[in-house]
Amino acid sequence: MMISTKGRYALRVLIDLAQHQTDGYLPLKEIAARQDISEKYLESILKTLVHNKILVGMRGKGGGYRLTHAPEEYTVYKILMLTEENLAPVACLGKNAKPCAREAYCPTLPMWKELHRLTTSYLDGITIADLAKQPHTDLSAL
Repeated sequence: MMISTKGRYALRVLIDLAQHQTDGYLPLKEIAARQDISEKYLESILKTLVHNKILVGMRGKGGGYRLTHAPEEYTVYKILMLTEENLAPVACLGKNAKPCAREAYCPTLPMWKELHRLTTSYLDGITIADLAKQPHTDLSAL
């Protein structure tokens, strides 16, 4: 499983919003600057998150983005499922996978299923609130 920049950046943005949630709506420009993400790319990520009701946006003066629910309600798995096409470790376990002709006698399938179950369970057990509490390095000091 390889997580794309879209998935990684979506998590960073949500963590940023969780850490600054008392500030009301946060402008895209501020989030982009803090996270060192291009505004154009960030717009596409935010669009996905707004469309899926993870964020709400407001235009105009004082506008920006904020979480629709508490950071504790968003798991890493839920966010990655919105941003990634597939989180399965092998193609035969992916979304809309065609039935595999070898499934009935594949000696590795149980292992891949268990890996998928473990990673799903692990990612579903971590919330944005958990990640927002993690200590972080000030990259501007480097």
